[in-house]
Amino acid sequence: MDRIDTQIIAQLQQNARLSITELAERVGLTPTPCARRVQKLEEDGIITGYTARVDASKLGLALTVFIFVELERQSHETLRNFEAAIRRFDEVVECHLMTGTRDILLKVVAPDLKAFDRFLEDHLVHVPGIRATRSSFSLRTMVSREVLPQVG
Repeated sequence: MDRIDTQIIAQLQQNARLSITELAERVGLTPTPCARRVQKLEEDGIITGYTARVDASKLGLALTVFIFVELERQSHETLRNFEAAIRRFDEVVECHLMTGTRDILLKVVAPDLKAFDRFLEDHLVHVPGIRATRSSFSLRTMVSREVLPQVG
């Protein structure tokens, strides 16, 4: 990756709806080489997709909960099975394998406490391999960035 690739990524992180022509102008290229670079960034897995940022609370998902999960064992099979189970739950918007005393960190969204309780009782507690969970409720988001810092 060179300086132009870095600029392309920065521009697309700010506004992924830019046309190739607009993007090319902003990074100092003509459209054809710019389109080739974007395609290469996608093929190389650097650009992994394009989405719209959405305010969860305005969609009725006012509750954000972080759940620390401790697994009974941290074997490859246990992790693979846990991940497969968690992928089925739309409420889980992020899942991270962690270091330390808690193995997994989940970010879960729900409309309210009743819906979150249903998620726990109907889904999470039935996932095999969980030893313990601890939930923390987000009061508000203080910083949320979709744009990654530039390296170098």
